[in-house]
Amino acid sequence: MDSQLALVLKHWLALDPDPATQHELAKLINAGDEAELQRRFDGRLAFGTAGLRGIVGAGPTRMNLLVIRQTAAGLGQYLLAQVKDAATRGVVVGYDGRPDSKRFAYNTAEVLTSLGIEVHLTNQVCPTPLVAYGVKHLNAAAGVVVTASHNPPEYNGFKVYWENGAQIIPPHDAGIAAHIEQAATTEVRTLPLAQAEKQQLLHWLGEPFFNDYAKAVAASPLLQSDAPTDIGIAYTAMHGVGAKMAKLLLKQAGFKQVYSVVAQQEPDGTFPTVKFPNPEEPGAMDLVINEARKHDALIACANDPDADRLAVAVKRGSDYQLLSGDQVGLLLGHYLLSKAPAEQRLVGTTIVSSSMLAAIAAAADGQSYTTLTGFKWLTNVAMQQEDDAHQFLFAYEEALGYTIGSLVRDKDGLTALLAFAQLMAELQQQDKTLWQHLDEIYRQHGMYLNRQVSIALNADSADIGSRLRAEPPQQIGGIDIIAVEDIKRGVRTDSAGEHPLTLPSSDVLVYHLADQSRVVVRPSGTEPKLKCYYQVVQPMADDTYAVAEVKGTERLKRLIEQHQQALNG
Repeated sequence: MDSQLALVLKHWLALDPDPATQHELAKLINAGDEAELQRRFDGRLAFGTAGLRGIVGAGPTRMNLLVIRQTAAGLGQYLLAQVKDAATRGVVVGYDGRPDSKRFAYNTAEVLTSLGIEVHLTNQVCPTPLVAYGVKHLNAAAGVVVTASHNPPEYNGFKVYWENGAQIIPPHDAGIAAHIEQAATTEVRTLPLAQAEKQQLLHWLGEPFFNDYAKAVAASPLLQSDAPTDIGIAYTAMHGVGAKMAKLLLKQAGFKQVYSVVAQQEPDGTFPTVKFPNPEEPGAMDLVINEARKHDALIACANDPDADRLAVAVKRGSDYQLLSGDQVGLLLGHYLLSKAPAEQRLVGTTIVSSSMLAAIAAAADGQSYTTLTGFKWLTNVAMQQEDDAHQFLFAYEEALGYTIGSLVRDKDGLTALLAFAQLMAELQQQDKTLWQHLDEIYRQHGMYLNRQVSIALNADSADIGSRLRAEPPQQIGGIDIIAVEDIKRGVRTDSAGEHPLTLPSSDVLVYHLADQSRVVVRPSGTEPKLKCYYQVVQPMADDTYAVAEVKGTERLKRLIEQHQQALNG
């Protein structure tokens, strides 16, 4: 075995507190699997703006007890150095229903309390939005939720919220990462939870905390409705942690016809009834749509396993049609803008989501902003832009994430579920279907259709970002490009010249076409692959909804095909 690897292994094994991962490494050593050992010890699992996420297993590039302890120690040391009164303000810690989540959360608490930092630890599995809520509610210095959200069963994660209740952004991600590196050089101290509780460093968050969130939702002016609540709602928690709170929020708002998918209602980190626990994946919504058919429900809704996302299918004719994340976003945005006071009409979305929300906001005398991909940007930028005349109302991203008001400064699939149910109840009160409502919105603004496609390129196109910048296209699909936003360079180029952008640097190119279409390109830095986001705006004219949808879908399909051909040409 390579001598350097042997030295690193010896150091790691001396620190590893978990017999299971010690045994896992011993098996690899005894089998002489040096290639796998090199993969396990090739650096560390990177700590970034979403914290940590990776496959559970032995070694520093996997999620395990030692990585969790070192991460918690690094976070704790950074908080003590950066946040006033961090020790007494404490850290909120919650966890999802995956097999290792509870013990990872408990070990996080043991490390933080050993540093003298008070910990508010949930006494049961907890939806991710409630941890973000808890940070502000308890005036904590930070929050941690152990979750891998909608990733496959073999994954877990460590997500961090800053004292403002939002996900961490630079420079805190890099600062925490540096302290984790320091913590990894020595044995990490822990304080048993029973002892921490005696020393009043550990505080359990039980039913009163969960009820505080539910009461805050019930009191939110944005989540009130006088419409009859006799609509049928099929719901699934997708083997996650959302069912209990989702049903409580709907019940206290008056919804009684709620039909839960029993087979997916309890937390189960093996996700036995779905191939992939992401409601965006084909087939993931099958059981809840079947439940809706059984009860002739108006809508079928799913939270992802940590309940921070929402997927919706709505009855259309004799069956159900899935809405895209953009459609749910624009519907919620339109609904909330119609209810909000004039000073609370600040809405946001990301550069890869539909730009229709900006048009809807402008028509409602609201303000809109656009950020890089990720809720860490949507909520932090919202706080920067707020003032007395522009209070935050709503933000969304196309990957099924939505947040309403400032109760939770991250995506919240629970309040989004309630708001969408209230929207549907109000439409029924008006004797209007969702599709008629969408038709009205599209007739005012045009039918915005969006799709994401990952494109594998020819092997000689690996440095596609440089090529696109060196040889900028003039057209896409025969349509002139009228403006290009190069977010890496921080400039927008159009017929009037170059203009600075305010977004943080990111390797993204945005092409605006003469027919209102848009193409967003995110090149991979390591392989010939692109993640592309396409948008067309189909005028309604005298077309019916169905005809305009067919026309727009055909335009979108052509745009994608022609763009792919040009890239590989």
